[in-house]
Amino acid sequence: MALPQNDMSQYPSYYVDPVFKKQKQEELVESNEIVKLTHIPIKAAKVDQTCSILHDDLVRLFTNYVMKSGQKVLARDLVEKAFENVKRMQLQKYHQATDDEDKQKIELNPKTVFYRAVDNCKPLLQLAPIKRGGVTYQVPIPITEKRSQFMSMKWLISAAREKERTVHFPEKLAWELIEASNNQGRVVKRKQDLHRQCEANRAYAHYRWS
Repeated sequence: MALPQNDMSQYPSYYVDPVFKKQKQEELVESNEIVKLTHIPIKAAKVDQTCSILHDDLVRLFTNYVMKSGQKVLARDLVEKAFENVKRMQLQKYHQATDDEDKQKIELNPKTVFYRAVDNCKPLLQLAPIKRGGVTYQVPIPITEKRSQFMSMKWLISAAREKERTVHFPEKLAWELIEASNNQGRVVKRKQDLHRQCEANRAYAHYRWS
């Protein structure tokens, strides 16, 4: 039996990853699984691993995609300003609404708007070039959840960067997030166009296995 490789790690292979989320710690206590970790050595938590209630893994990942040339502070500031703009725009819509039903439909939490936008922009398929008999076909193939999430967030960022010089990035990103959360906008249209292309090329789907 081959031992698991531990390439370039300061910890031996029998060290386990830390459980730094408070919710997961409570689940371990309730299920009594925490007893198994009593005498097992645990790795130290990384710098970006925190139990703060303000920490969000998806927002942190989105901030890393926004970042350029290692300017993490600037990227975090841009994302926070975009969330602030989302809050202001939604509050303005909320106060302008006359009916209670319309007010209930307006989401005021910018993180919820962000999560909805990312989910609505996730593609299910993508086109992959596959060469058969000297001809390259665009073959529709399913993609993983991780790749779908990556494409969704990258499309949102690229749509926000395609803006006029007079519009700042946080303002444009806020508009794109609100439109995508309502299943509208350019990013959702881009996903739908990709699905239409995959539907048009479904006759080439068998080239995935041939």
